[in-house]
Amino acid sequence: MGDLNSVIVRKAYEDFAVGNIPSVFAVFDAGITWHVPGHSPLSGDYTGHDQVGGFFQRTMELSGGAFSIDVHNVLAEDDLVVALVTVNAERNGLSASFPEIHVWQMKNGKATGFREYQGDEQREDRFWS
Repeated sequence: MGDLNSVIVRKAYEDFAVGNIPSVFAVFDAGITWHVPGHSPLSGDYTGHDQVGGFFQRTMELSGGAFSIDVHNVLAEDDLVVALVTVNAERNGLSASFPEIHVWQMKNGKATGFREYQGDEQREDRFWS
């Protein structure tokens, strides 16, 4: 099951990279929970497609659309998928890259939970605030 889940999550990142957001949301369970740590305008807990969609929209607004994710490794076991990534963004004329770990909880081929772990939470908070 882990191998299939890693393929599903990896494809969601690929779809996100090319702007195919409907395909990304097709992987998300309707009641998905989404957690972003810290104290920035993007930090918080989001539930369901509407709130996660709002988070995506806010991310693109704050970055002027200059936002991408480089996926380095995707590791999976059973219903848990871990992605080692670098988030790249621009804001107010500044470019930044942040190492992150994304942890996905899967059930029946759908993402039911997402939790972001930031390499430098204070730096990300300053960048997005």
